Amino acid sequence: VQLQASGGGLVQPGGSLRLSCAVSGSTRDYRAIAWFRQAPGKEREGVSWITRDRSTYYRDSVKGRFTTSRDDAKNTVYLEMNSLKSEDTAIYYCAASKTIILSSLRDERYYRYWGQGTQVTVSS
Repeated sequence: VQLQASGGGLVQPGGSLRLSCAVSGSTRDYRAIAWFRQAPGKEREGVSWITRDRSTYYRDSVKGRFTTSRDDAKNTVYLEMNSLKSEDTAIYYCAASKTIILSSLRDERYYRYWGQGTQVTVSS
């Protein structure tokens, strides 16, 4: 299983980026696909989650600004990020699980498959 994250870059505050996570095989194979991020000197944190039935969940600090979606025809999950802030600067990772249950959705320990990360820098 391989996950390939892409789409990061340098953007000004208030700008937008769209991250992509290409999944080998089928996105339908996974109960959940998530985005996590890690800023310098900080612990990794969950950002968004999308389940097989397309339910979506977000951490409070990105609600209303970020949107995750899934294109099963392309086996790709997206993270659309708008109104970006300097505190969104981090390496963003996609992760997937075939066995996770809803009560554990936000726990990164339950994600077996991880992408390599893509850098997002929000700066003027």
